[in-house]
Amino acid sequence: MTTTPDVLGPATHQHTNRAFRLRRRPNGPAAAGDLTLVTEPVTPLREGQALARTLFLSVDPASRIWMDHDRPFMPAVPIDAVMRGLGVCQIVASRRAEVAVGDFGAGFTGWQEYCVVDDTTLDAPLSVLPSPLPAPASAFVGVLGHTGISAYLGIDFLDPQPGQTVVVSAAAGAVGSVAGQLAKERGARVVGIAGSPEKCRHVVEDLGFDTCIDHRAADWQAQLDAATPEGVDVVFENVGGEIMDHILMRMNLHARVFVCGLIAHHNVGDRDTWRGLVNVDQVQIQRATMLGFIVTDHLNRWPEAINHLAERLTTGRLRHEETVLEGLDAAPAALDRVFSGAEIGKILLHIADPT
Repeated sequence: MTTTPDVLGPATHQHTNRAFRLRRRPNGPAAAGDLTLVTEPVTPLREGQALARTLFLSVDPASRIWMDHDRPFMPAVPIDAVMRGLGVCQIVASRRAEVAVGDFGAGFTGWQEYCVVDDTTLDAPLSVLPSPLPAPASAFVGVLGHTGISAYLGIDFLDPQPGQTVVVSAAAGAVGSVAGQLAKERGARVVGIAGSPEKCRHVVEDLGFDTCIDHRAADWQAQLDAATPEGVDVVFENVGGEIMDHILMRMNLHARVFVCGLIAHHNVGDRDTWRGLVNVDQVQIQRATMLGFIVTDHLNRWPEAINHLAERLTTGRLRHEETVLEGLDAAPAALDRVFSGAEIGKILLHIADPT
């Protein structure tokens, strides 16, 4: 059902949008002044457009890639454009046939309170979600969204077998926590790597990993060696840097490596002086398979992944954690927290409640 254009056009004048715009490209970690929070009027909708209000906004390591990267997997955000970001939203006005007022959607809403939905304004089509929602809205930018889907597709590719050793970096994070649980479900022995004793306790006691290494410990390499006495068969990589470099030296013959994220690389300022990976020759020496992965390349498999994850979530076989910050203003601080590694699970912003 859609409402008539003469009702919806003037209605958009009631909305004022707040958005973060990218003003300059960072060199290293994002700093004050790179993003500016602006207040702007929402223009009346044209035929074929809808207006969506953001409910929850995801803040991800990829945000830093989109600000400035030599070869990003999506075009860098243009200077003065709204910062790219994935969100869950609700349609509040529509002149677009396939969406009605009240519908829920998920997609590239951007770092803003309202976004216009049409064939040109978003980086990918907005996915209309079931109504009523089968889970809290926040789940659709987390365990039932791109992070959970990344974990599902990664474990599907890696296909860990009973008795094989799987190493998951950033094991307490939004992706790694789900990936490890799915690997355990297949009978693998799962070794997590996380950034504090508290995180390691959570990974083992709450998520069911076999063990977890604190990479901030002075002897973390020796601990990882001891935890993988027969080597590593499967790697779910979320970090990169020296952690990945050491894991490469533990790989068994014909190991499989799924490169889902490289968060240690994203905040590097001067790439000409950065050491980078050294042990990548082990991919050849061990005849390993390494796959680089971007979740939006596999939109056709999202429904399959969501169904799989939702069934386990509703039956209590899958656990996930969220850290929810309030309001759009908190977006830059949320990005800092993503890279500090201080949180457990998914970091997201609560922007508005559904109507």
